[in-house]
Amino acid sequence: MDIKKLERSPSEDLSAISSRERREFLRLGLAITGLYLGGSVLSLVSVKDAAAFGGVVPKIGEYPYNPHYTMVIREELCIDCERCKEACVKTNQVPSYGYRTTILERRRQLTEGKSETIFMPVLCNHCNRPPCVRVCPTTATWKDEKTGIVMMKPSRCIGCKTCMTACPYNARYFQEEKRAVDKCDFCWETRLSKGETTTACAAACPADVRVFGNLADQKSRVYQLIHTPETIVWTLRPETGALPNVFYTNA
Repeated sequence: MDIKKLERSPSEDLSAISSRERREFLRLGLAITGLYLGGSVLSLVSVKDAAAFGGVVPKIGEYPYNPHYTMVIREELCIDCERCKEACVKTNQVPSYGYRTTILERRRQLTEGKSETIFMPVLCNHCNRPPCVRVCPTTATWKDEKTGIVMMKPSRCIGCKTCMTACPYNARYFQEEKRAVDKCDFCWETRLSKGETTTACAAACPADVRVFGNLADQKSRVYQLIHTPETIVWTLRPETGALPNVFYTNA
């Protein structure tokens, strides 16, 4: 078994950890960020560093935008029907070689000889500290000051693909027809700016996997989902410091 590979890739399924174990580690100033070797070894980081990484939900009231658009993905409900992908393609005219959202697949070992397949929807994380925005030489991509959505303006894009390299989530592709980079914008151009209240992918999901809304609104469903006591919430690649706005939970 490749130990180095395991060291780089801890599991993000923390459902096997009891709340008592979490409290004990928090008392010691440590947060659990992942599992190794089938759950026999814990990945730990100091609480201070965990907050700096953005691997936890922002504190109540500390949301930079209003509306602060976000998406909660209830991973264990995903059945890989791909209706979300089909809706995204149709709504946003995504070519066959590109994607604004997709579904990754991974195998998780349960017991000896038994495993299960987990489906993980992914898309642009609309980070609070987006690396793609920092590296763009022409301001073709920027973070909207009102909504926090990371936007793209194709007419400014020179096709250098620097933003694609900088993105920690591989969430951008080069659209040949426009000669510009394209990505998810939470359906701002095609739906939200026209009065719709959710994204095409969330609206199309039959299993209620994707929940879209305003995190700054304490009455919103996304707020309630990630602030429910004992709910396990994580983000992808928190160590990058990008502070993503797509959160994952076990349903």
